[in-house]
Amino acid sequence: MRIGELSGRTGVPVPTIKYYLREGLLPAGELTSPNQAQYGDTHVHRLKLVRAMIDVGRLSIASAREVLTALDTPGRSLHDTLGVALGAVTAPSPATGVESAGESAAREQADRAVEKLVDRLGWQVTTDSPARQALAQVIVAFHTLGQDELIGLLDDYAAAAERLAAAEVAAVATHPDPDGLVESAVIGTVLGDAALAALRRLAQEDASHRLFAAQRTAPANLG
Repeated sequence: MRIGELSGRTGVPVPTIKYYLREGLLPAGELTSPNQAQYGDTHVHRLKLVRAMIDVGRLSIASAREVLTALDTPGRSLHDTLGVALGAVTAPSPATGVESAGESAAREQADRAVEKLVDRLGWQVTTDSPARQALAQVIVAFHTLGQDELIGLLDDYAAAAERLAAAEVAAVATHPDPDGLVESAVIGTVLGDAALAALRRLAQEDASHRLFAAQRTAPANLG
């Protein structure tokens, strides 16, 4: 198919497809003339994957390209490829300005808290995992805003995350095709974050309704 038909089958505008080609997110088609190329079902699938990662998973173009490059690298292990995906969705916020002594101390304390949590849970994660730094940044922000009671929920967060991660990995492991297994793991990582965030919002709304709305509508005690 030509690029116009590829656009029609995927719903991706032709200029966007050309942009993805330039950015290396989509492999080039088979040239049939100096200015014409043919595309196949693999391009349809790749475009759907790219759109899902960017539109739903909220990855940047650079992060999506990094993940897709890992997917396309022959012989790369599932664990290594998954690590690239985890890094893409867990990039910590860049530092702004020079840390004060108090900020530096708070960050070091948060780093130690993350290390103790990981050790206590027995999680096998690398010392340079971006998620460690990202979690430490959250802890610092909680403390700075006077929300230490939320820091106390870290074990609850971890328990929920551990259970979900085990279920995700077990589900992916059932995939019959090795290449499909790797892609499934990456998709689960990128889109799973979006699904978890949405489900958490729904659960928070329900919990708020059950606690606060019930209090508001409860009859006054006239005794």
